Parts: sequence; structure tokens; C-alpha cells
Amino acid sequence: MSAFDLTGPAGRGRVYWALADCWNVVRRGLTHYQRQPVNIAWQLGFPILSVLLYGYVFGSAMRVPGGGDYQDFLMPGTFVMTMAFGFINTATVVVYDSTKGVIDRFRSMPMASSAVVAGRGVTDLIVACAELAILMLTALVMGWRPDGGWEFVAAFGLLLWLRFALIWLGVWLGLLVPNPEAAGGLFAVAFPLTMISSIFVAPQLMPDWLGRVAAWNPISSTAAATRELFGTPVGGGDSWVEQHALLMAGVWPVILTAVFLPLAVRRFRRLSR
Repeated sequence: MSAFDLTGPAGRGRVYWALADCWNVVRRGLTHYQRQPVNIAWQLGFPILSVLLYGYVFGSAMRVPGGGDYQDFLMPGTFVMTMAFGFINTATVVVYDSTKGVIDRFRSMPMASSAVVAGRGVTDLIVACAELAILMLTALVMGWRPDGGWEFVAAFGLLLWLRFALIWLGVWLGLLVPNPEAAGGLFAVAFPLTMISSIFVAPQLMPDWLGRVAAWNPISSTAAATRELFGTPVGGGDSWVEQHALLMAGVWPVILTAVFLPLAVRRFRRLSR
């Protein structure tokens, strides 16, 4: 029988059951958020706190190269930071399921092996949409006003595109770390990754060597691209990667996915060995 045959036994083939299994994993993940909405509130707490601190406390001391309001510059960067930090939540959920035997139970059941990983990815994207919506509403209340039209939709898509790529990093790390406590320690990796970028400060305001590192940070490309699409101050530099932020915002997630998706699948297949 072909892998894409939809007319297998009882008229339901392998593709149907793979999609059904994936949906069951998604429904399980969303049910956890429904019963424990504090998880989403916790994930949004740090970005909202960062907006308040950097926007109101330090905002008057910050400047944007080329001019413009710092709060307008900050908001898209905060959206990117929320998507970037999402891989910690992915890793925490995966390692929790792994240590509690949930993944082993899934593997012992007659379900598609791809459904566990794919279901985790779809769940995280749905949650990411909710996080972005809540964060953008918060920004609007604070006075942020982006341009409308297709540019807004494209910026939203780029943010989810980055989140999609980092899901596989989270899955891979979740299958590597030994317990949920160790997964929480990944914040020590994520924090400098986001700080050495253009999320809060334009790279050209940093020391020269650090500015080059920040400019080539994949997160910086998404931040610059979304600022351009939202019509807010970009603060772009003269380097090639900064001048082609829209292009690199699409390319970097492809590279990250090409690296970490195979690693995640390979690690998942090795769990039973």
C-alpha cells in the first residue's frame, strides 16, 4: 500500500491516521493550556515586563539611529523576543513528557511516529499566535501604531516563521536534557542570545566587534524585517545582512530548520535504543 494511499482498510489509510494522531497530540497540548492558562500568562510576563522597563524606565535614555521613537523601535523587537524564548517552553514540555513516560506510551501505541513531533510543533504555533495577539494588544494600549495592510500580515508571518524554526531546536534540546529543571536552565542560553541582537539596541550603537555579531544574529534579521514591515524605526546599519533583513528573515529559519529538524527526528528515533 502506498504511503499516500487514503483508501486503505475501512477506507482510511496511513495519511488519514497520521493526521488524526497529530490532531490528538495537538488537542492534548491545547487542553493543558486550557486547564492551566497561567502557563501562557507566565510566558508573556517577561516580554511585557521588558516593554515596561525598557520603554518607560530606560526609553528616555535610548536613541534610535536615524531618528524615531524608541518605543516604536522596541515593540517589534519584543515580539521577536517572545518567539525566540518560545523554544524554552517547547523544551520544557518535551522533557516533561519524556521523563514522565508520556512519549514512551505514545511510542508503544499504534500511532504514527511523526505525530508526536508534528503535534508538538502545531500546538506551539497555535500558542504562539495567541501570545502574539495578546502582546500586540498590549502594545496598542501603550500607544504603538503599526502600518496596516499586507505588511502587517507579512510581519506576523515572519514572526511565526522564526518560531516554527526554533520549535525544532526546543524539541531537540528537550530530548537531550535530563529533567525539566535542566530545561529551565536554558534561559541562561536564550538571554544572551536575545540581548546580543537588535531587539533592544541597534547593532551600530554597540562596540564594533559586538555589533557585527549582533547584526548576524538570526533574531536581528527578523527584528529588522518586522520593523520595516510594521513601518516603525528600523535603525539599520550598513552591513550586507542589515541591508537585506527581509531576505535573511526568510533564510535564517530555513537554515535553522534544516539543522535542528533532522537532529530532533534522529534523537527521537534513538529513544528506544
